[in-house]
Amino acid sequence: MSVLQKYSKSSIIEESKARQVCGMKDQITLTDVEYGNRKKTTKREEFLNKMEEIIPWKAWVEMIRPYYPKGEHGRPVRGIETMLRMYLMQTWFNLSDEGTEDAIYDSYAMRSFLGINFMTEQVPDATTLLKFRHLLEKHNIGEKIFTDIRDRLEESGLLMHGGTIVDATIISAPSSTKNRTGTRDPEMHQTKKGNQWYHGMKVHAGVDAGTGYIHTIEGTAANVHDSTEATKLIREDDHVVYGDSGYLGVPKQEDVIKDEHLSQIDYRICKRPSSLKTSKDYEGINWEKQMENRISSIRCKVEHAFLIVKRDFGYRKVAYRGIAKNMNRFHVLFGCANLLMCIRAGRTEQFRNKQATPAAG
Repeated sequence: MSVLQKYSKSSIIEESKARQVCGMKDQITLTDVEYGNRKKTTKREEFLNKMEEIIPWKAWVEMIRPYYPKGEHGRPVRGIETMLRMYLMQTWFNLSDEGTEDAIYDSYAMRSFLGINFMTEQVPDATTLLKFRHLLEKHNIGEKIFTDIRDRLEESGLLMHGGTIVDATIISAPSSTKNRTGTRDPEMHQTKKGNQWYHGMKVHAGVDAGTGYIHTIEGTAANVHDSTEATKLIREDDHVVYGDSGYLGVPKQEDVIKDEHLSQIDYRICKRPSSLKTSKDYEGINWEKQMENRISSIRCKVEHAFLIVKRDFGYRKVAYRGIAKNMNRFHVLFGCANLLMCIRAGRTEQFRNKQATPAAG
């Protein structure tokens, strides 16, 4: 529930007067009163309110604090939580640094989520956001956020074990050489999928077969085959692995055969469509086709995570040069995709209650 939904029109005015008398920083303005009379809540505001409830803000702020500047030199330091909220909105809505700053000025919902009151302070500028993002990239904060979300899902009983779905998706990169150096990104490569060529990188994901939450991701150039990264996506307690036909060669790999755990896993890999017999070759039920459909019905869960990152968060093309910078953002995106799937499944309270348990003790 947002701040405005707690008050009626008269109570907002009374509260605003009381806060003005007390000189409180977060006083309600006339804009709040006007916006409180709206009849509809936008999808953006609903999304931000849900993320506000489920994110463990205190834990993430303390995660960043040891690396955050103390403000002894240079420009005044903004609050860690303010910068973290601004960075997350940039990631969720796929905005540039300048675009994020402008969007916060334009959007009341984003400004409320950031907690900015123009009577007392202004929105952090694009340069401040740039330096904060570089700070997160330097200390691998994105990976730590992803790990924290995964651990909380596991502690809440929302992440199961025993089976993993492996898959990879291509993220396009600009193929043009019209830039300062006159070259493409050296870490990005091209690959052919079907009859079409793609230039960019791949994100390899390991997804829990029972719930569909992502537990591991890896990043490589686009020309790296899916099967070479499969063993990095398998957990120590997995005994079943699902994958598409790109992973048919995994059980035959030398490192898999020699490993005691990997060699005992049941690899349920979809066959190539061309190798399947048609219904005309069977007099009765096509059991081979039935089995392929059952494997595919489980394997498709990995596509939901890719759908959220590419469609909901709009990250179909890389934003930065280099795999490391993009992977920092992908760790945050896939971690937030887990939170969004948790919200849509109605598991917000279960996730939040587990967060509050250690603090209460």
